Amino acid sequence: MSQSSQFSLLGQRRFAPFFWTQFLGALNDNVFKTALLTILTYDALSWTDIDTGLLNNLIPGLFILPFFLFSATAGQLADKMEKGRLARYVKLLEIAIMGIAAYGWMTHHLWLLVVAVAGMGVHSTIFGPVKYAYLPQQLKPQELIGGNGVIEMGTFVGILLGEVIGAVLVVHKPFGLEMVAAITIGFAVLGWLASLGIPNSPAPAPDLKINWNPFTEMVRNLGFSRRNRPVFLSILGNSWFWFYGAIVLAQFPLYAKNYLHGDHSVFVLLLMVFSVGIGIGSLLCERLSGHKVEIGLVPFGAIGLSVFGLELYFASVSYTATAAVDMSGFVVQHGSLRILFDCAMIGVFGGLYIVPLFALIQTRCDPEHVSRTIAGMNIMNSLFMVVAALLAMVLLRSGFTIPQIFLVTAILNALVATYIFSLVPEFLMRFLAWMLIHTIHRVRTVNAELIPKHGAAVLVCNHVSYVDAIVIMAASPRPIRFVMDHRIFRTPVLSWIFRTAKAIPIAPAKEDPWLMEKAYVDIAQALHEGDLVCIFPEGKLTSTGEINEFKGGIKKIIDRSPVQVFPMALRGLWGSLLTRGAGNPFHRSFKRGLFSRLELAVGEPIPAQQATPEYLQQRVSELRGEWK
Repeated sequence: MSQSSQFSLLGQRRFAPFFWTQFLGALNDNVFKTALLTILTYDALSWTDIDTGLLNNLIPGLFILPFFLFSATAGQLADKMEKGRLARYVKLLEIAIMGIAAYGWMTHHLWLLVVAVAGMGVHSTIFGPVKYAYLPQQLKPQELIGGNGVIEMGTFVGILLGEVIGAVLVVHKPFGLEMVAAITIGFAVLGWLASLGIPNSPAPAPDLKINWNPFTEMVRNLGFSRRNRPVFLSILGNSWFWFYGAIVLAQFPLYAKNYLHGDHSVFVLLLMVFSVGIGIGSLLCERLSGHKVEIGLVPFGAIGLSVFGLELYFASVSYTATAAVDMSGFVVQHGSLRILFDCAMIGVFGGLYIVPLFALIQTRCDPEHVSRTIAGMNIMNSLFMVVAALLAMVLLRSGFTIPQIFLVTAILNALVATYIFSLVPEFLMRFLAWMLIHTIHRVRTVNAELIPKHGAAVLVCNHVSYVDAIVIMAASPRPIRFVMDHRIFRTPVLSWIFRTAKAIPIAPAKEDPWLMEKAYVDIAQALHEGDLVCIFPEGKLTSTGEINEFKGGIKKIIDRSPVQVFPMALRGLWGSLLTRGAGNPFHRSFKRGLFSRLELAVGEPIPAQQATPEYLQQRVSELRGEWK
């Protein structure tokens, strides 16, 4: 894919009609919800005497309640039915719901509008599994991260425009309510028209028998998702993001009014910069990930969410302006740009956090169970968002200020992220790998797409530096079991990372024959289970930059497990601070330059019967000699 190829998808029928269907749905949801929240915040007395802060947290909670109740059923429908047809049914439902809402607007019937909020929650519940199961059906693997980025960008641009349109139109005199009623019906109709162009997407499980009991299906769905640990923990990470977003966004109306002393246009501005940030972060994912599913971006996003959540608290408490302002007046206040920057950066890091998680879930779960896995994720999302609404209401009633709620959320995010990444160290290790190849080294991969995405294989590579494994890991589309020297494996602190990453320690026979034999057994078991195993056949780091003789251990591995072997060569890494050689390593590294160009070249697979140490050394040497 080229740098701009994610946008080229918008010109293709397999993507564009679905994108516009999703975009118009997100747009309409937020025109309606924001109009309702705005009128209740700025004109509450003519509608109800219920506490405004309570309603601002209750209404989003009612919207996501159907996700909890009906996601399991929606997931089954999406796996059983052709997705284009199901999308069209959902759009017809949206037209009907917006008709009910229009009557509520015209009659000032608040609870009829609340019913419509729940109805739009049902609409989004049914469409959610369709959305994320459709993409892996229609997009190539290398298009998936870009496609997800465009969908997330479109979703949040739709949210942004919806929030702006809803907040602006509803307070327009004298026909604001009428315009909101008309435009929401219009967007629903446009969404249905867009859905007519969605291409046929066959059902992965057409013979599936629907379990109409949402509670038993919910338990079964979550139980199935838990069998795949990385996917389930990614679902939890995804749900945590919606907790974070729900608790922060629900405070924006009163935050803009009571703390920033702004009118509804200031509320719109906060939503605008947050949504633009999400869109930017989502689109950055493809460039930063190298067109593959790069879960190393997830810890990066989590760090940013906490840092800028904390910063938003400090920016809020230092904001001292008390004059009532509109959008233009707020922007010129001292401290306002700091608050807007923090909101934008929360959005950017949110995009970097959420897009790789979606792509990981789509690519690592059972293809016949994608919709039900997404439904399980939506159930978890709804639970977390309901808890977010309840927590916000409890904190407000306990005397917490809105800036203090931002602080609590940022601290909780750091704790939850640390817990999740401790359970799945792959996230952290991929983050370290991503940081390495985007800071100290400018890394280019050559034929990295040859690394198999499925099935067992052995990777062999020359051993140049202490970070070889990290560089190789960063280029791989899936986890790798590295075989490493037992002394390095036992390094304090790092040993925990090596163990949780399932590295395999090995020792020379003269040092520990039992451990050497155990290593070969573990390697055979890993290959039997379909894993990738990487070994450095030299058995030690080069001290000259040249390749040392390949030892016979690789032949023993292949004799036990006759799988394909992929030769690889690291080019341009030797001479850096993290390599071994004569002389002062700092002097050697200084002569070489602080930032260096590095390549990892991958060769064509070698059949097991040809994979002798001598031939593998020859192929790695040839790959190393192709340095440009």
